[in-house]
Amino acid sequence: MNVEQAVAEAAAKYSNWGRWGEDDVLGTVNFIDAAKRRTAAALVRRGETFSLSQRFDADGPQKGWRRRTNPVHTMLDTGLDAVHGDQGFPHGIGGADDVIAMPLQCSTQWDGLGHIFDHGRAWNGRPADKVVTSEGDQVTGIEHLAAPVAGRGVLLDVGRVIGDGELPDGFAITEEHLTATAEAHGVTVGRGDLLCVRTGRLTRARREGWGDYAGGPAPGLSFWTAGWLHRTEIAAIATDTWGFEVRPNEFEDAFQPLHQVVIPHLGLLIGEMWDLDALAADCAADGVYEFLLIAAPLPVTGAVGSPVNPLAIK
Repeated sequence: MNVEQAVAEAAAKYSNWGRWGEDDVLGTVNFIDAAKRRTAAALVRRGETFSLSQRFDADGPQKGWRRRTNPVHTMLDTGLDAVHGDQGFPHGIGGADDVIAMPLQCSTQWDGLGHIFDHGRAWNGRPADKVVTSEGDQVTGIEHLAAPVAGRGVLLDVGRVIGDGELPDGFAITEEHLTATAEAHGVTVGRGDLLCVRTGRLTRARREGWGDYAGGPAPGLSFWTAGWLHRTEIAAIATDTWGFEVRPNEFEDAFQPLHQVVIPHLGLLIGEMWDLDALAADCAADGVYEFLLIAAPLPVTGAVGSPVNPLAIK
């Protein structure tokens, strides 16, 4: 089977088009309701908080692939300006101010529903050229997800269970790997969960340097997990890799075919380049792999992706 056939078959079999109405802008995030958030809040026992974000600075993973760069942080006002009286404020008050310029998907981020199309169709079957224009995503902009992305987080440390800490580049994580890891952790994955999958790829990048971490080979989910992602009814999935799915992809002459199915057809929210190491170490220590996860994107109007500082609270 070639990639065109595989994508077409998976898209038809696992489509959520129309599931939440023709005007839907949330996709699988609809699986998180108030009851699930209340249940997730009850998971907090110790009050320990883990940031799942990389630092946003000039030493990040980007090196220009697809015109993505690391953040450029510039000071507009400094302590030097204040001390030398250059700010013009009265009675001795001074301050500092700054600005940052960066691609919205240069580091820890969510892929919005307007990020990927399949044969000119965006989420829910809408024409891509009507959804995302030069003015941005006119329908499913990331701002719609600023409030609802909070609920039960589940960590599957596949790198630890299957790969003795880290998976090699090109390792395709299958449904069997995911279920075996869940069983090893004593946790279930189901409707409305915000799933975090650790491969260990970020751990290796930290040890060996960024290299091709952003845009190159990596472990990741197999294309053939599309059915599992649909069947479990998770709200979102995030990994510690740049591209979520295995790289190189599993088909000849393919580029991100799992993205092509799960974003425009399932309406699945995908997170990439999440830092799961500290959380994974804590989960291994206490044996608890579920937690409250709050991961709101920046409500940038019309954006097709957004930086995020996810907080796991145990």
